[in-house]
Amino acid sequence: MTPSKGYVFVELVVRDPENFKDQYQTRSTAVVAEFGGKFLVRGGAVSIKTGPSDERRRVLIEFESYEKALAWYDSPLSQEAKTYRDKFAHVITFYVIQGA
Repeated sequence: MTPSKGYVFVELVVRDPENFKDQYQTRSTAVVAEFGGKFLVRGGAVSIKTGPSDERRRVLIEFESYEKALAWYDSPLSQEAKTYRDKFAHVITFYVIQGA
């Protein structure tokens, strides 16, 4: 039986776009790739159908398994990148989800 895919869903508000991109995104992109992750959503247009409008940036990353997604999150390189994310953005939600 093939393991379920793993997904990471994040909603955040970027406070400093330039530094967020230069210092966090470059690091996080490399670490996601190292763990075989693929960005399915990375910002982009949002059409809110229910609820208030907001400034949140949404990110969805797919991994080959739930365990791989957890390993990515727990890795020292991911945790190092997280310090830059937290410096330049405010995380609203951060989920690691097992696919169906």
